[in-house]
Amino acid sequence: MSPVYRQFDRAQLDVEYSPSSRVADLAAELAAYTDGSAAAHAARKVRRDLRYGAQPPELLDFFPAAAPGAPLHVFVHGGYWQELDKSDSAFAAPDFLDRGTAFAAVGYGLAPAWPLDEIVAQVRRAVRWLLANAERLGVDPGRVYLSGSSAGAHLAAMALLDPERGTPHPIAGAVLLSGVYDLEPIALSYVNDALGLDAGAARRNSPLHLPLAGLPPLVIARGEHETDEFARQQDEFAAAAHAAGVPVRILVAAGRNHFDLPLDLGRRDSELGAAVAERFGS
Repeated sequence: MSPVYRQFDRAQLDVEYSPSSRVADLAAELAAYTDGSAAAHAARKVRRDLRYGAQPPELLDFFPAAAPGAPLHVFVHGGYWQELDKSDSAFAAPDFLDRGTAFAAVGYGLAPAWPLDEIVAQVRRAVRWLLANAERLGVDPGRVYLSGSSAGAHLAAMALLDPERGTPHPIAGAVLLSGVYDLEPIALSYVNDALGLDAGAARRNSPLHLPLAGLPPLVIARGEHETDEFARQQDEFAAAAHAAGVPVRILVAAGRNHFDLPLDLGRRDSELGAAVAERFGS
């Protein structure tokens, strides 16, 4: 049976892959990331611009926990692989730091200057670097958790599937928010104007089409107010992960949209934050 997105013309597909079509004020949504992250940088101890690779964008910001041997929560930002930055990605740091968990915000190169294959490689290098340097950073290498939103959820999933990670300390769990796990419809939409994906690149960078057995426990979530295609993306990836034997917690957060859902990541009084704390205890 032909995938649902094959029934859409280009205009319909563009709307389905425009998360902003479901919010009243995109600028206000994005400002919450910037403002919250600026407050975190101002109020908390942070080691900025730690280099995890040789390329100019390969930098991350690290917020140490108060005590050594702490868990670490690593966040990968979204922006359709072409917008936002690690400086916009620290809004959840105080929530995790207040309960003794270190936090890292990963930066990476953006399209169109960087091809998606290299963006994926950069985020994989960041995760490998954090695992390899965990003890030096004062965190427990056995309690490193990974999260990402939108394109960041895609990149986090690809980092989990990194064939070169080669570390005795795998990622302990991951939170994937409003993710894109099948890039074939992305290659047919306006998003590809910046990415320039051909069919091969879309396929090899689609977590949905890769072997998922052995992944750590996952929380896979989206907001209530998202397009049908983002709902389909979540449902199909969650089903594939479950079929591969991966422990999966699936969540559709009431009242939340594509952009405000990540703000709940560390908030235990929210639907998402409670699920993350219950599943991972960090």
